[in-house]
Amino acid sequence: MAIEVNGKTIETDDNGNLVNYHEWDKDVAAALAAEDGIELTQEHWDVLEYLREEYIDNNNNQPMERQINKDIGKRWGKKVTGKDLYRLFPRAPSKQGNRIAGLPFVARKGGY
Repeated sequence: MAIEVNGKTIETDDNGNLVNYHEWDKDVAAALAAEDGIELTQEHWDVLEYLREEYIDNNNNQPMERQINKDIGKRWGKKVTGKDLYRLFPRAPSKQGNRIAGLPFVARKGGY
């Protein structure tokens, strides 16, 4: 599978995640989000940047939803609930968020 972004073909796996996370940029993120009917806001970008930082800078860490809530809450300076993140990524922040962030598919379940 593949997506076309700015005239460039980018390979995806069977789940729609990028095969090579190095090919990700903001245009790729916008294209992946558009496939899901999501228009990216600053809150989306905060989560996407966090997910990429965790993966790239923290030994390929792909945090579960509870940890995403805590860490994003610190960034935003307020308590963040699962509802807040599911409003942004209705198909699960740890799965849909990772896909839009250009990261590998997470096969595990849930948030804790």
